[in-house]
Amino acid sequence: MQTWAPSEALIYTIGLLVALILTATSFWVANTSLLWQGGVGLGLAVLAIAQMGVHLVFFLHLTTGPDSTNNILALAFGLLIVLVVVAGSLWIVTDLNQNMLMPSAEPMNLPMQR
Repeated sequence: MQTWAPSEALIYTIGLLVALILTATSFWVANTSLLWQGGVGLGLAVLAIAQMGVHLVFFLHLTTGPDSTNNILALAFGLLIVLVVVAGSLWIVTDLNQNMLMPSAEPMNLPMQR
């Protein structure tokens, strides 16, 4: 059984506090009227990326050391797969939307030929 060292508990506590601060800041950004409305989405994206970084460093212990190389490569491959799936889905949905548009009403108003 593995025991915790005080430094590990401190690292987890710091990570938890930073994650809570970023989460509270995200809620504030989403609900405030002090920010320009166009910048709210960008602010939330920046805070989400920072939150991912906190989780990767403090909880998953991803570092630049040689023992983390395989973990970083696995993470990069996972991100590539997610990017391909999301981009492909958006491409398919956009193409379907373009091809499923209703024809204009102009041909419907033509007089009937007898």
